[in-house]
Amino acid sequence: MSFPPWVYHGSLLGTIALGSILFKEYRSGPIYKGEELLMGKTAIVTGANSGLGKETARDFAHRGARVIMACRDLEKCAAAQKEIVDETHNHKVLCKKLDLASFKSIKEFTADVQKEVKFLDILVNNAGVMHCPYQVTEDGFENQFQVNYLGPVLLTMSLLDLMIKSAPSRIINVTSVVHAAGQINFSDLNAEKGYHMTLAYNQSKLAILMFTKELAKHLQGTKVTVNALHPGMTDTEINRHLRWNSLRILTFPMRYYFLRQPFRGAQTSIYLAVSPEVENISGKYFSDFEEKEVKSEQFLDDEACKQLWLKTLQMVKLI
Repeated sequence: MSFPPWVYHGSLLGTIALGSILFKEYRSGPIYKGEELLMGKTAIVTGANSGLGKETARDFAHRGARVIMACRDLEKCAAAQKEIVDETHNHKVLCKKLDLASFKSIKEFTADVQKEVKFLDILVNNAGVMHCPYQVTEDGFENQFQVNYLGPVLLTMSLLDLMIKSAPSRIINVTSVVHAAGQINFSDLNAEKGYHMTLAYNQSKLAILMFTKELAKHLQGTKVTVNALHPGMTDTEINRHLRWNSLRILTFPMRYYFLRQPFRGAQTSIYLAVSPEVENISGKYFSDFEEKEVKSEQFLDDEACKQLWLKTLQMVKLI
């Protein structure tokens, strides 16, 4: 029995379409399906007005948490807050000003939180920048190094007493798989002798991973855990400085198939924040809900991690 050509063509197109959908689903990563509730809990999510942070805040709001959306742009934060409140009917979603490029802003934010919040159960250090042109913050540090690393360190350490008081509590640091290409340049941490946007980004992501490991040691016995994660290659505003971002229409097929949407990218952050599977795990690195081995020589070097820890505390003026 023979079929007309259009049947074969239709079958081929259908197969291609189905294959494309399955490929996209495979690349998108898993979805966390745990139904844990967060009523009575307070969570802070940095960079919560868009992308991964917004999706993380949305999930926490669905679970009933009091969510503090810590954002640099309060106008964008207010728009995201309204969207989340309208969707979840959780009116305990709040906006607060936080600019990680300013130690003054971080100190004002943490002082405000400590006045208003008796307990802090979850801190998600999500906000970041990537591949920025060279820029120095008001505190005198290279922008990527401060926003991606020094700022989150100061924020975390400033809220640590509150989180210890609130234990069991969890700290989640969003890093990146590019940490593997990172190198901590102890002789020029602040890129004063030379700047390369990619090397600076990679260094900041390795630094936050090394901080995670070292902080976990200091938190032993407190019932406060800290873990880091790679969210997958995700299509968010952090990509805005990439050259191909100006050609979004032309690059749509590539972004569609190879980059995750923010909802999927946020899943491991959510998993680390709420899953009972990781309640006693600390100082580890995860991707797609699985603990991953870190092969960076500097990460594996306890003395290098301690050296970075002490140098960092000096830079943020905590010692």
